Amino acid sequence: MELFGKPIFFIYFLIAALAAGGLWAAGKQLKNRAINAFFAPQAYAKLTQNLRLNHTLNAVFFFAGLFFLFTALARPQWGVEVIQAEGKFAQTVIAVDVSSSMKARDLKPDRLANAKSMLSMLISNLQEERIGIIAFTSKAYIQCPITTDESALKYFLSSLKADMLPVPGTALAAPVNLAARMLAKYPGQKALILLTDGEDHEPDQLKKSIKTALENGLRVIAVGIGTQEGELIPQKIDASGKVSEYKKDKNGNTVVTKLDEQSLVELAKATNGAYIHYTTPAQVAAKVETSLKDLDRTYSSAGSHTRYKDRYQIPLALSILLFCSWLLWPARKAAPKPNPKKVQ
Repeated sequence: MELFGKPIFFIYFLIAALAAGGLWAAGKQLKNRAINAFFAPQAYAKLTQNLRLNHTLNAVFFFAGLFFLFTALARPQWGVEVIQAEGKFAQTVIAVDVSSSMKARDLKPDRLANAKSMLSMLISNLQEERIGIIAFTSKAYIQCPITTDESALKYFLSSLKADMLPVPGTALAAPVNLAARMLAKYPGQKALILLTDGEDHEPDQLKKSIKTALENGLRVIAVGIGTQEGELIPQKIDASGKVSEYKKDKNGNTVVTKLDEQSLVELAKATNGAYIHYTTPAQVAAKVETSLKDLDRTYSSAGSHTRYKDRYQIPLALSILLFCSWLLWPARKAAPKPNPKKVQ
């Protein structure tokens, strides 16, 4: 627990106190010069002996009030309270291809690293979205259920690795069907952000999944990552990051993975979505965010969280009281009593 939410204001208090002290000293010096210019050395003291203020007490009021004001700005806090978060949210699922082809280095350092970098930017920008994460090859698995927790989403995103699933290959129908089931309970238009190189090994299943997507109001935003020229797939990488062996097929031929845009374009078009060719993380994140602007939003609770209670009211009240005392309490010195011996 931190006792103060913004302790830097105590540094600001020291600066303000030094500045006020400097102004007070300069003002006193100017006042003394003016008095010396217009009055004889003892004349001003005799004229104002019954009018002089207790400057020490006034200074205490002022600087104590200043201290408690900056203490309030520093946000003292203790105790906890439960906050219920509510709002309107759109629903989106992110599906990331984690097949071996995502290790290809036609994008540096590789395809999957680029995908994760872009999605991390996107998650930071989507503050009014419920988001889930799917990892897929020829089968799809939920990595993170639908949530508004940015930290949880980025944690599961960072844990994605190529070849992390026990089944090889790539099938676009698998993440579409799973996303449709995840989002079925939410009304209106939802979205699936599908990030892959598009090499579909089960194209015959895609038409059925398109029908499922349309029945569930699921729009596919397909992001094609890779190059059409293709690239070899690293099989073994040494400690220095150098590839010592590339993937081979059953016949011993080296496998070349190429971006297959056709299937992704067809999938996006059939679901009233959009196809985006991967360029840079920032550019693609901006384009995906634009494609999600008109999704339907539903009002509901986003869960609860605890936070420390702010207690600024106490030092603020003390500050106001002290400043009022500084302004309204003259604190005049008592006039000297006449000496009865001198009375005739």
